[in-house]
Amino acid sequence: MPLLTIRLSAHATLTDALETLRLTADEVDMEFGLVPVDPEAGLFALRVSDAVATRLTTAGFEHVQVYADPRIEPADG
Repeated sequence: MPLLTIRLSAHATLTDALETLRLTADEVDMEFGLVPVDPEAGLFALRVSDAVATRLTTAGFEHVQVYADPRIEPADG
């Protein structure tokens, strides 16, 4: 799932993020939740489906940036 950052108010919740981005619970990783990256600056991370990442990228949401979220594992050997 792609990872995105979004700017919200300092005390934003996952519900606030869903409402701001007009998303449903099925479109985000609810277990990952809304992770504060820099809450004083209102910067949070959210994992979303590929379809949502594409939609938000093309819709031009001003305060959203989408990133790849590759799986990180230890190398063998």
